Amino acid sequence: MSDARALGRSGEEAALAYLLKRKYKIVCRGFRFHRGEIDIIAYDKDILVFVEVKTRRSPDFGRPEESVTPLKQRQIRKLAEAYLTLNDLGDIPCRFDILSLFSDGQQRYRIHHIADAF
Repeated sequence: MSDARALGRSGEEAALAYLLKRKYKIVCRGFRFHRGEIDIIAYDKDILVFVEVKTRRSPDFGRPEESVTPLKQRQIRKLAEAYLTLNDLGDIPCRFDILSLFSDGQQRYRIHHIADAF
């Protein structure tokens, strides 16, 4: 596994723990459809939340959330539509969150949660 992939995977684990601690009900991890993926899908009370997790080691190349470009946002929206259709969820309330993580290299993370990010 590449170093970047390992960082991403451990960041997703930290994000998952963060959401569980805040009483989110996780319904899906790594939802794949065609060539896209949504990292985490969870309920925050009665709102279905599609969560994009971005992890970096340093701010040298910008904040993690800056990599969720308008193109990436459109892709996530299309994937969310597919998820809703495939699971016959109709018009339930949804939102898109970003969890932006910085790793200290010691398996600890500074997490910035951007609710209703786009």
